Amino acid sequence: MGFAPHAFFRPYLLSDSVSDTLQALVESELNAMDLDLVEMRRGGSRSRPAIDVRIDRRDGRKVTVDDCARASRALEARLDAEHAVGERYVLEVSSPGVERPLRSAADWRRFTGRRANVLSDALGGRVEVEIVGVEDDANGAAAVVRTARGEQKRVALADVKDARLAFTW
Repeated sequence: MGFAPHAFFRPYLLSDSVSDTLQALVESELNAMDLDLVEMRRGGSRSRPAIDVRIDRRDGRKVTVDDCARASRALEARLDAEHAVGERYVLEVSSPGVERPLRSAADWRRFTGRRANVLSDALGGRVEVEIVGVEDDANGAAAVVRTARGEQKRVALADVKDARLAFTW
């Protein structure tokens, strides 16, 4: 009986100043290239940290292999110059993929008309919905979604535990 390899990544949480500094460094470098940081995870071991960076283009076009290579070279040079993660680390730069996370109101607006898998108690758990729009009010932003039954619901983004674009075959 064989065992499948496991990779252990914890979500990148800003829990200490090193994390804040590392994220700020990555965002600064990507910003200079007109790229956005979508997601960043840190894992690996103390002696060989692994940093997984997901990027997006600001012009709305799809992230290419060349974009990832360019970002990787720039981030590697900056991480090395700042001694931000030690001498031996693994850096992976990629696009957020077809099931990309929806983290901000801007993400929800950008993908209006698309389907998403959303985890929220307001929807009764994990549900696939169509994104109809985003509304802002005094309580913050809320997504307006349409369920499979055609019902329109308003879900405060603060109440969304996880949301990703849905990939449909």
